[in-house]
Amino acid sequence: MAAAQGGSVVSSAGKVDFLKLQNGSDIRGVAVAGVEGEPVNLTEPVTEAIAAAFAAWLLNKNETDGLRRLRISVGHDSRISAHKLQNAVTHGITAAGHDILQFGLASTPAMFNSTLTEDEKNHLPVDGGIMITASHLPYNRNGLKFFTSDGGLNKADIKDILERASKIFEESAHDNQKEREDASRGVVTNVDYMSIYASDLVQAVRKSAGGKEVPLDGLHIVVDAGNGAGGFFVDKVLKPLGAVTTGSQFLEPDGLFPNHIPNPEDKTAMKAITQAVLDNKADLGIIFDTDVDRSAAVDSSGRELNRNRLIALMAAIVLEEHPGTTVVTDSVTSDGLTVFIENKLGGKHHRFKRGYKNVIDEAIRLNSVGEESHLAMETSGHGALKENHWLDDGAYLMVKLLNKLAAARTLGSSIGSKVLTDLVDGLEEAAVTVEIRLKIDQNHADLKGRSFRDYGEAVLRHLENAIAKDSDLHKAPKNYEGVRVSGYGGWFLLRLSLHDPVLPLNIEAQSKDDAIKLGLAVLAAVSEFSALDVTALSKFVQQ
Repeated sequence: MAAAQGGSVVSSAGKVDFLKLQNGSDIRGVAVAGVEGEPVNLTEPVTEAIAAAFAAWLLNKNETDGLRRLRISVGHDSRISAHKLQNAVTHGITAAGHDILQFGLASTPAMFNSTLTEDEKNHLPVDGGIMITASHLPYNRNGLKFFTSDGGLNKADIKDILERASKIFEESAHDNQKEREDASRGVVTNVDYMSIYASDLVQAVRKSAGGKEVPLDGLHIVVDAGNGAGGFFVDKVLKPLGAVTTGSQFLEPDGLFPNHIPNPEDKTAMKAITQAVLDNKADLGIIFDTDVDRSAAVDSSGRELNRNRLIALMAAIVLEEHPGTTVVTDSVTSDGLTVFIENKLGGKHHRFKRGYKNVIDEAIRLNSVGEESHLAMETSGHGALKENHWLDDGAYLMVKLLNKLAAARTLGSSIGSKVLTDLVDGLEEAAVTVEIRLKIDQNHADLKGRSFRDYGEAVLRHLENAIAKDSDLHKAPKNYEGVRVSGYGGWFLLRLSLHDPVLPLNIEAQSKDDAIKLGLAVLAAVSEFSALDVTALSKFVQQ
C-alpha cells in the first residue's frame, strides 16, 4: 500500500450550487473548459467535497460513528477529465480518513460488483464504489455514480450527498489546515479489478456450456467499444472463451470519441458495428456505451438487436428460464413487444416509466408484493436481471447472449447467430417509428409564473380530454407515464421529460399516413398552448 498524498478536502473558491449537479440518480456536470456557454462546474474541489460527502453518507447509512474507517473503490471511463477527477475523489476520501482502491479504467457495473466480490488479497469487498462517467455525453462533461452492496443510489440519496458536499465545501474555507494535516489519512491501493470482474463473466459462459474451456471456439465476434471502457471485453472475455475477434474496432480508450458517440441508441454507432459485422463476415457484433452499463448486438445478417428487439431477445431467454415471469420495461416500448412477450412467450409485459432506475425499482417492487419478475429493461439498452443483483450491466447482458451461442456450439451447431435471431422470430415491428421533442419556452408569457412541469402537466391533461372525444382513438387502460393512445393501427405516447422542459412524442404506425393521422390528433390538441414549440410536429404532419 502507498500512503495517500496530503492536501485539503477542498479549497473553496466562491459559492457553488451543488444541487444543480444532480441528474436523477447520478451527478453530472461540465468538467472541461472550452465549450461556449458551458462553464466548468464539476471542478476538482467540488469533486473532493462530493467524495467526502459520500463517505459521510455511507457512515450515516450504516449507522456507525465517524470513527469507522471505510474502504471505497473508484474507477473511471475514458473521458479526458477522468484522471484529475479520480485524484480529486482520492483526496476527498483519504483526507476524511478513509482508504481507497483505485481501479483506473473500469466499467460502471464493475464498480458495483466491487461491493460484492469476496477477495481478501485485493481488499474486497469495499463499503462503497464511485464511478466517474457521464455515459455518452460530450467530451467536456463528466459525472459520478455511487454504489453500495444494495445497488445504485436513488435520487433522494444523491440530494442528501450534494447537500452534505455543499456544507463540506463551505466549511473547508474555515478549516484549520494544521489540524487536517495531523489527522489520520487513508491509504491508496491500486487494484486490477477489471481482470477479476472479467474472469467472473468468463466463468459464467463456461458454466452454461457444461464446463467447456473454450465454448465459443471458432465463432467470429466483433466488438465496437466506441473508444470507451468496453475494450476489455475482447481480450479478457471473448478470447479466453475461444472466439475469433478480428475486425473489432475502437477498443482504445479516447475521451474525445473520434469515431462515433459510444451509444447503442445512436444511428451512426449502430451503422459502424453493423458494417464491421458485414465486412468481417462475423457471426455476431457487440457494441457498448462509454461505461458499459448499456449494450446492443448485431446478428450475422446485419440485423440490429437493440431497442425493442433486444428486449424481446432477453425476454425470450429469461422466459425460457423462468416461465410466466413479468418483464418490466420503460414507457416507449412497442405494442408489438407486448404481443410478443404475452402471446408468444407466455410472459407478462409491465410497461412503466422512463428512467432505468425507475424500471429496475419497479421490478424489485413487483417481486416484493409477490409478482415474479426477472428482467427489467429500457429501450436505451439498460437491462438488469434479478440473478445479477438487479444491476444494469451491458457486459452481463451480452454474456446471456454468449451463453445461448455457447450452448448451441456445444451441441455441434455451426449456425452462427441464428439461434439468437430465431428467438425474436414473430416480433411485430412498426414500419414507421418517430420521436419528436416539443420544447416548452420557460420565458413565454403563457407560463404565467408556473414551472415548466406544471405547464407540461396541463398540456397532458388537455390532450387526455381531447382524446376522450375522438372515437378513433383509445387511451391505454394501464399507463404509468404521460398519455398513451392507440388508433389507426398504431400508437402514440406524449410524456413530460424527467429533467428538461420538453414533451417527447413517440409515434409508431404501420404506414406514414397512419403515423401522420396520430400526429395530427396530438397537434390539434396541443396547438392552443403557445409556449409549446410544435414546429417539428407541424413539419412531420405536412410530409
